Amino acid sequence: MKTIGLFEAKTHLATLVDQVQEEGKIILTRRGKPVAELRPVESNGSRKFGASKGCLLYMAPDFNEPIEDFKDYQ
Repeated sequence: MKTIGLFEAKTHLATLVDQVQEEGKIILTRRGKPVAELRPVESNGSRKFGASKGCLLYMAPDFNEPIEDFKDYQ
């Protein structure tokens, strides 16, 4: 696992992000002590496009109409 100091990390952040996407996690250090990690985002699968496929969705016919309670603000 790669470690890198915060000073170097802030000057080369774009490069580090590319490395993380290819190689995995990088530990960020301050004065030689680990303080954070830079890692790729893991998809947990709960918000995929099309996740509602097969579910019954209802949209009211007046969906696009102004809400009566807010007419004073329009």
